[in-house]
Amino acid sequence: MDRRPLGRSELVIEPLVLGGNVFGWTVDEKQGFDILDAFVDAGFTALDTAEGYPNWVPGNPPGMSETIIGKWLKARGNRDAVHIITKVNSGKVKNGLSAEGIKTSIEASLKRLQTDYVDLYFSHWPDPDASHEETLGAYDVLIRAGKVRVVGASNYTPQMVRDAEEISVIKSLPRYEVLQPKYNLYDRADFEGELQKLAIEQEIGTIVYYSLASGFLTGKYRSKTDLGKSQRGGGIEKYLDKKGEAILSALDAVAKANDATPAEVSLAWLVAQKGVSAPIASATSVEQVKSLAKGVRLKLSDADLKALSAAGKQ
Repeated sequence: MDRRPLGRSELVIEPLVLGGNVFGWTVDEKQGFDILDAFVDAGFTALDTAEGYPNWVPGNPPGMSETIIGKWLKARGNRDAVHIITKVNSGKVKNGLSAEGIKTSIEASLKRLQTDYVDLYFSHWPDPDASHEETLGAYDVLIRAGKVRVVGASNYTPQMVRDAEEISVIKSLPRYEVLQPKYNLYDRADFEGELQKLAIEQEIGTIVYYSLASGFLTGKYRSKTDLGKSQRGGGIEKYLDKKGEAILSALDAVAKANDATPAEVSLAWLVAQKGVSAPIASATSVEQVKSLAKGVRLKLSDADLKALSAAGKQ
């Protein structure tokens, strides 16, 4: 498989990260175990979660996604065979990226995950009240203590990444080795251009989220009447425009030519983009896991890639 390094770090993963945002939301513990088993059986290792997943569900205790993954890790006894990715300042919680906030959050995450360390720890959202020096200094303490291996930045602007990089050099602190922007065939502005160029030039890994645009790129949603097909339907209406129609049309054509689904083609397109280490994609069934695996292993022709890219720029 096409294994890829994450920045200049020691972490190397396959080009697919399983999204844990659905665990405790649309996926219960038993389903979660089956999905996690299928994912590692397919040859993948990277699991993405956060302290805030899915805290938006009424009545959920904090960090249900981490809790389910932690129970699975204990049951399977395979902690060292997988890469655990989680995030601090999820939902912009109190104390955010302050040293105290990070110290408190990592301990809670480690307890829920039932592990002594996480492989990749993201600043989930920028915190205007915490300096890069304070945040990176707190990460330095965690890395030295063996509780975190590598740190990354999610939803950061190019300038924020540059500023943090400068502080890391001046103060001899860890740098952000991985970025996590929103990126898919439809949503391209956050990554393409300045951030993509920066990631390539500075050898920073990029794990992208919303890879399937909340499900729109599966082809399941073609009109407003389709929005009730899942709990995520409400976030998809914005894609039902001329640009979205053009993308679906291109996906249908490429999928037919490659004996694949629109979702699989969408992931294949992402994996082929410069600077992308891996897409994050969630699954609610074992069959969906198999489809995700097929997608990231699908090699599209140059003509297919160009047709898809052109459709997404309309």
